[in-house]
Amino acid sequence: MKRNNIILFFATLLLIGCGTTYTPHPYGYVRIEIPEPVYETFDSAGFPYSFNINRISTIENKNGQNEKYWLDIHYNNYNARIHCSYKPVENNLGLLSEEAEKFVYKHANMASSIPCRSYENQEKKVYAVVYDIEGNTASPCQFVITDSTNHFFRGALYFNCTPNQDSLSPIIDYIKEDIVELMESFSWK
Repeated sequence: MKRNNIILFFATLLLIGCGTTYTPHPYGYVRIEIPEPVYETFDSAGFPYSFNINRISTIENKNGQNEKYWLDIHYNNYNARIHCSYKPVENNLGLLSEEAEKFVYKHANMASSIPCRSYENQEKKVYAVVYDIEGNTASPCQFVITDSTNHFFRGALYFNCTPNQDSLSPIIDYIKEDIVELMESFSWK
């Protein structure tokens, strides 16, 4: 009797368990709350440029012996930063531009595409190019700004995490809007 009950129990489990099919579900990502951007001007004494930055970001001055006027724009809430470098143009604009493109195309093997957009403000003598590096790359956006005679400014967005375009996409888009604001408000002193 006891043996029959055990066999009947397992037979019931088999019949119940075989009726349902399992469907795997994709991984979900945490919803990221992104605030409306509020911009303020970065205009530090001694720097040869000024621009608008988002109030949620902070600036870390990276000035060193060979790195004058370099800085990082931190987005602490999103574990991201824009590394910004500055170099004076001394009859080497072609070389500086080529160097900047090499940094962009280092990501070509992981990128699905690298479209670029240009921006120009002749009144302020601000000429810029933005590279949108699409795909799971370490740097999803890089840009250069110059006046073509005296100044060369380069920026590169990096995240302090493994790149995942799907989960980072809202933050990347948000910071790209900040980069556009940076370029449109950029002024040489």
